Amino acid sequence: MKKKHLFKFFSLIVVLGLLLSACSSSTGGGKKNEGKPSKPGKEVVDTSKFPLEVKNNKDAIQDGTLNYALVSNTPFEGTLDYAFYTGSPDSKVLQFFSEPLFWTNEDYEYTNDGPASYTLSDDKKTFTVKIKDNVNWSDGKPVTAEDYKYSFLVIGSKDYTGVRYGDDLIQSIVGMDDYHKGKAKDISGIKIIDEKTVSFTFTKASPALLTGFWPYAMPKHYLGDIPIKDLAKSDKIHKTPIGFGAFKIKKIVPGESVEFERNDDYFAGKPKLKTIILKVVNPKVILQALKKGEVDIADLPADQYPAAKNAKAFQFVGKIDLAYNYIGFKLGHWDAKKGENIMDNPKFADKKLRQAMAAAIDFKSVGEKIFYGLKFPATGLIPPSFPTWYNKDSNPVKFDPEHAKKLLDEAGYKDKDGDGLREDPNGKKFHINFLAMSGSDTAEPLAKYYIQSWKNIGLDVSLVDGRLAEFNSFYKMVQEDDPKVDVYAGGWGTGSDVDPYGLYGRNVPFNYPHFVSEKNDQLLADGHSEKAFDKDYRKKVYDEWQTYMNDELPVIPTLYSYALKAVNNRVKDYSLDVIKGNTTWRDVSVTSNTPDVE
Repeated sequence: MKKKHLFKFFSLIVVLGLLLSACSSSTGGGKKNEGKPSKPGKEVVDTSKFPLEVKNNKDAIQDGTLNYALVSNTPFEGTLDYAFYTGSPDSKVLQFFSEPLFWTNEDYEYTNDGPASYTLSDDKKTFTVKIKDNVNWSDGKPVTAEDYKYSFLVIGSKDYTGVRYGDDLIQSIVGMDDYHKGKAKDISGIKIIDEKTVSFTFTKASPALLTGFWPYAMPKHYLGDIPIKDLAKSDKIHKTPIGFGAFKIKKIVPGESVEFERNDDYFAGKPKLKTIILKVVNPKVILQALKKGEVDIADLPADQYPAAKNAKAFQFVGKIDLAYNYIGFKLGHWDAKKGENIMDNPKFADKKLRQAMAAAIDFKSVGEKIFYGLKFPATGLIPPSFPTWYNKDSNPVKFDPEHAKKLLDEAGYKDKDGDGLREDPNGKKFHINFLAMSGSDTAEPLAKYYIQSWKNIGLDVSLVDGRLAEFNSFYKMVQEDDPKVDVYAGGWGTGSDVDPYGLYGRNVPFNYPHFVSEKNDQLLADGHSEKAFDKDYRKKVYDEWQTYMNDELPVIPTLYSYALKAVNNRVKDYSLDVIKGNTTWRDVSVTSNTPDVE
């Protein structure tokens, strides 16, 4: 993009937040339905008609206020620093006041147009960053080379309580391993050249440097007096965080709302809006809030599109999201002492069982009947929002209940009692605990369909604790490997770095299924090796990786999504166009003091 940054600028490992998955308080039941969920969808949306940019030819007013909806059925946690946050709701708050040092182009590659510029050495192992002179924290202090280095000192510390250290690039900084183990007090591969310039030297060259190297500075002058082990819970991160983005925080009502005021000293120019007010709005009432003009911009749940499509007060913008939903299997556990995923759970060790559970579900009908075509079948773990790397021919599992039954027979899961439910290969009762998250009105029909689809092939599945889990509880159970969880329905926002290592590597905590294999290790390493600077080679590696993961299925890719946003007609210059840079919040304005209403 040109002179602008993405709203979803995070690298794969930085993202995080499980996207809302749907589930049900029921275990299914009813008549057998081999194929098609029946409610609520009756039409399939023509997604090609969604523009990327709002249409508004009116003149912007000065010092306007915009109301932004954080659509969620749970409060935001309020961990407002990129080094520590994990939930998607917090990322929606962060976008307004905190941003990366690098902006990106239409291929999601770093440019020199943002807060900092960079150069890469001839051997591609030294990355030198120069922060621009007019880039300042919202308290007026300059953003310095020491601030950028400080973020690595925090993440690399043995006292760090977050999850970013799993980043392969961070780990490959020269001297990082010794620092992380407490053998050194500093990171030898990070050199302060002057107040605004710092260099990073790596043990190996990687093309991920240009798309996924950690791009966030932390204000050392503001946070440096807090022990690293206490940072994540400190008031300076939860109540009074600072950044160098287009806006700064004026007031926080924890978990509920944030009032942002314009950062007049923003390095890229004075923002047009004076105030942005973010407030949490439950998905069940977001449509009414839009119609009444209570919010100007909101992610619209797919199930509410039919009731909203003819609205006059707001318009839609949409694009294929940098995200996918999936069903994950708990194959092992995370060994925090070793910093390694251990695949030691025998329950789902047979990939034929995993393949059968995938083949039992008709994701095409799910997308059409439940989500009106705003979600569509996922064919792998790299979404089509990465057109260079996406491979629709990666041998995805096809909907075939009879083949699913055959796979279970071959794996030894047979119905010996004649009750329609299969026992495990040892003849013992086989029950699956399914964890899913509460959400919109699509939650119940989707979960019922998943559970019924598995029942149709003879598998006994029910929800963990017999109910849906709200976002924070769901996330905690998945992250902490709650023993009650066998299978879970989640999702990832990929961010703008295609490298999947940060989600599926052996040494990364975000590998929640805990899938490990030598082949997976090798393919992921090849994908960000020095040879992978050759895009043809990298494409070949990622094609093979996508096919391999579709065979192993540690997670079942379920659905890709259209990111659909409803925007009040008074909003001007809001865009999802990657080439234009997703319009920074500096450029967004309103053309009236009062919103359009229905």
